[in-house]
Formats: sequence, structure tokens, C-alpha cells
Amino acid sequence: MPVARAVSALPRHLAVAYGILIVYACLHPLAGWRPTGLPLLDFLSAPWPKYYRVADIVLNLLGFLPFGFVLAPALPARLGRAGAVIVATLIAAGLSFTMEVTQNFLPNRVSSNIDLGMNIAGGFVGALLGAMWGHGLFDRSGWLHRWRSERIIAGHSGDLGLMLLGLWLLAQLVPDSLLFGSGDLRQMLGLPTPLHFNPERFIQLESMLVATTAVAVGLFARCMMRKASPWPIVLLLLLGIGAKAIATSSFFAPSAALLWLTPGTSRGLLYGLALLAIALLLPRLLQHALAGLTLLTATTLANLLPDNPYLVFGPALQQSGNFLNFHGVTQLTANLWPFLALAYLSAVGLWRGEHLADARDAAGGPTPRL
Repeated sequence: MPVARAVSALPRHLAVAYGILIVYACLHPLAGWRPTGLPLLDFLSAPWPKYYRVADIVLNLLGFLPFGFVLAPALPARLGRAGAVIVATLIAAGLSFTMEVTQNFLPNRVSSNIDLGMNIAGGFVGALLGAMWGHGLFDRSGWLHRWRSERIIAGHSGDLGLMLLGLWLLAQLVPDSLLFGSGDLRQMLGLPTPLHFNPERFIQLESMLVATTAVAVGLFARCMMRKASPWPIVLLLLLGIGAKAIATSSFFAPSAALLWLTPGTSRGLLYGLALLAIALLLPRLLQHALAGLTLLTATTLANLLPDNPYLVFGPALQQSGNFLNFHGVTQLTANLWPFLALAYLSAVGLWRGEHLADARDAAGGPTPRL
């Protein structure tokens, strides 16, 4: 009798989270809903368009590839590899078809059979890769689950923390913002800039924003780690910087990859890394509290800083195709991330009794179970 595979809940969580991002990207900006009066399924028989961007074809395929990859290992093991590929592809096709039909009601979106075909192809390729390697990655006997069990706190709180770190990396793909800048409610609410631009003050505030966010993100990652190790945190920050460089080079021009590297950003990185190194030596209780405090400080600074002058007079953001739709997803993620992270820190502190764990460790008593 075959032994049932011990499947982790992480791929299911990732599939749901990524599916929500797909829905937002396909329906961005979620405004101007109205019926067009045209048959909803006319796009299925439309001919190949005269003008079409190769980048849109590639993005439509790549956009659904991760969805298929995490969805295949999230399905019941009794389906087998072939069944998982088929079901995951059908789910991806159903989601894409629903989004394309819904786009009929958005005046700034166009339903496309090419987009549908590329989405299905991306979901199929991702499902194939996920069926081959996903279980080795996500199952309880896989290396990712072993690494997670050794390094990350147990339960849903650990999975949620990892997903929030993934969303933070996604938020760094906003090309027209300062490095690590997030939580800007002015843009969401249409509020004016509270401070007038002053070069010296802007550089100082920019340095403070980058430094406090580096400390906040580093300590946020430390709060979900079982063991103290600086290397995962360093890797996380490097990935964030790399994502920013990719965003500016993709949305502006290849020569603009380091457009975000301003004098204030350079100074902030130096200060932030130095402060983070000191903060990682503090007791867990203080690290937890400092993570929340620096998150609040960085969010406040993001709402105080005037518009980025390096980009206002710099190259123009691409305003067409899937680049703009993807920009809407990353912008929303960047605006909401610090508030989600603060809620997570509060919940983890309550669930895990961080202060009790530190107090009992210091007294030599038993550590509460995670």
C-alpha cells in the first residue's frame, strides 16, 4: 500500500495569495465599470491583432507560470503528477477566462484570446515544473520544508510571515518610488504633499527613510526566525535592492537601473546596515518592539517626503500594456505592506508570548511551545 505524501500547507497559501494578485492585476484599476453592449465571448474568435507587443505576450505567459508551479503541489497527492498538471492547468484556464470576460466591463481593458492562450500556456508550463519539482520543494520531507522547520517559527504564523516577506520583495518592484519606500497613503487618498521640497531636508529624510526601513525589515525577518543568523537577512535586503534595479531598468530604460541610488539612499543604506547589526544583538523582546517602532517611523517618513525629484524630471514611466497593470499591483502592495506587517507583528507577539519566552529563557525556565 503506497504511503501518503505529507503535503505542506505552504503551496496552498501561496496559490491563494498569488491568485488574488492575478485578479487585481487583470482588473486594475478597478474603476469605470460599465457594460459595453458587445457579446461577452466575441474575443474568443477575434483574429490576430495588427499591433501587439512581444513584451505583453511574454508577461502573460510568465505571469501565470508561478501560479501553476505552486498550484500543482498544492493539489491532493492522489491525483498523481499527470492529474495535478491537468487540474492546475484547468484552474489557471478558468481563472484567466473569468478575468478576460470580466474585462469586457472595464473601458480601459481589452479582452484578448491571445492573453487567454498565453495565460493557459504559462499555467501549464508552471504546473509541469511544479509537478516535477514542487513536491521536493514544498513537501514535509522536502528541503524547503526542512529549512523552514529549522529556521522559521512553526504553524500558520511562519507561513504568513514568509508570504509577507515575499510581498515586501514584490513591493520593491515599484520603479517610481524611493528605495524601500512603502506605506504612502497620500497617493491612495489623493492627499497633497505636507512638506515643500528642500534639497538638504529631502536628502536627510530620504536617508532616515532608507535606514529605518532597513532596520525594520531586518528585524521583521528576525522575529520569525528560530535561530539568529544575519545571512538570510542580508540576502533579503540584497534581493530587495536587486528588485529595485530590475524595476527601474524594466519600466524606464536599461541605463536607468541605478536611478534610485541617490546620495540620500547611499547614506541611508550605510546607516541602516550599521544600526541593524547593532539591533540584531539585542534581546528578542527589544527586537520585536524595535521592529514595530521603525516600521511606524518609516511609514511616517514615506508620507512626509515630497515627490521624488530624481524621477519627476527623469525618464517617463511606460504607460501602456501589462507594464502599467503590473505597476498597479506593486504600487498597491507597497502602500499596504507596512500596515500588514504591523498587524502581523502584533499578532505574533500575542500568539507566541515573545516576552514570556525571553523572560523564561533569562530565568532558566522552560520555553513555551511554538
